[in-house]
Amino acid sequence: MRDPLSALSDAFTAFLFGSVETTRLPVRTSTGQAQAVYLPTAAPGLGDSGVIIGREVYSGKGYIYDPFQLYGQQLPAPHWLVLGESGNGKSALEKTYVLRQLRFRDRQVVVLDAQGEDGVGEWNLIAQELGITPIRLDPTAALNDGIRLNPLDPSITTTGQLALLRTIIEVAMGHGLDERSGFALKVAHAYVNDTITERQPVLMDIVEQLRHPKPESAEAMNVDIDDVRAWGLDVALVLDRLVDGDLRGMFDGPTTIGIDLDAPLIVFDLSHIDRNSIAMPILMAIVGVWLEHTWIRPDRKKRIFLVEEAWHIINSPFVAQLFQRLLKFGRRLGLSFVAVVHHLSDVVDGAAAKEAAAILKMASTRTIYAQKADEARATGKVIGLPRWAVEIIPTLTPGIAVWDVNGNVQVVKHLITEAERPLVFTDRAMTEGSAADLLPDDVRAAELEAEQRAARIEHQQRLNESSESTVA
Repeated sequence: MRDPLSALSDAFTAFLFGSVETTRLPVRTSTGQAQAVYLPTAAPGLGDSGVIIGREVYSGKGYIYDPFQLYGQQLPAPHWLVLGESGNGKSALEKTYVLRQLRFRDRQVVVLDAQGEDGVGEWNLIAQELGITPIRLDPTAALNDGIRLNPLDPSITTTGQLALLRTIIEVAMGHGLDERSGFALKVAHAYVNDTITERQPVLMDIVEQLRHPKPESAEAMNVDIDDVRAWGLDVALVLDRLVDGDLRGMFDGPTTIGIDLDAPLIVFDLSHIDRNSIAMPILMAIVGVWLEHTWIRPDRKKRIFLVEEAWHIINSPFVAQLFQRLLKFGRRLGLSFVAVVHHLSDVVDGAAAKEAAAILKMASTRTIYAQKADEARATGKVIGLPRWAVEIIPTLTPGIAVWDVNGNVQVVKHLITEAERPLVFTDRAMTEGSAADLLPDDVRAAELEAEQRAARIEHQQRLNESSESTVA
């Protein structure tokens, strides 16, 4: 029993200051019930060093991402895959990401711009703002002293030239070269490189040598000259398309003088090329190898290679194999490959499913904008998203995406500055991803509702998962 003096002292203290301590019995509960009592906590971010993307939806924290800063402990590879249907903000994300990366002095970016309006590519405004002239590959302009890239440019090694010629032919034919056709191409290429020294060899030299092989080419393998000519006929017909067909003028002459490979931003404007024709993967192959041998150098620069409409690469086995090799430079020479694709089904169900799986595996960062429910489920299954993330993808509004950075999954709202708006929201973007600027009040309300709905779905999903683990 407490002494009267202590009881009086406690009563007086309580009268002056109120009750200072409450004693309660301990509570025993499951983790599922406890989560209903205590507010959920946000997942940890990616650090505070790099490029600002926007804010994490559930916590409101700033979201910072940079593959070069994260490479190593948090990120096994610096490559990035961006998915989502048109009109949800992929274009705005890519452009602001590049603009913000270029604020670092040791960054350099190449963009393959496959979309455009009014006769120019989608990246034309940004290039103009930075004082850069896009490299516009256009068959009609090429005939009038337009841009040319020479697959036989001396800056490309002889091994690289032969690999590029094989890739061009295999993409156009839709199958690999047999041994005899490959031999005919090899001897023609070797003869041209050995005999033409006073100028840059060009594709027409290869075509002529395939049509009219020299006797010494046949003697080297003890075969008849007519056989060598027959073996190289199909190869010559394919290369003739680049010399005198619908792709003439872009690759059938010396490389255009004045292409600045040291500029902070290099834009290849492919908007004048039919995106659904065989010309696009051929272009991707030529540009990819040309960059591999002329642009990527061990100078400690961090390089970003961003490809619009990247399914042209991943859906072609031969081009995909070429880019797989290019992606391996990421670790050795500081290259981050960014592939932009509308639907994952465009590539995983295509002719290059094996190659596509290898490229997807190399992409440790995946950003997924709104997709239909069935597409979201398929995407989640392929790249291993948690169930709560798959369920909210169809509900995402423009500008909000699910980010998966090597298993760190967050829902992120992309933010755009006033200085970036006129460069990011071109005419195409105005119809696809800039609704927030046109109807700010209505869109903010819709975004808030979507964010709250997404938060409820995630919270309920985690409650269910925790309850299941408690029962187990």
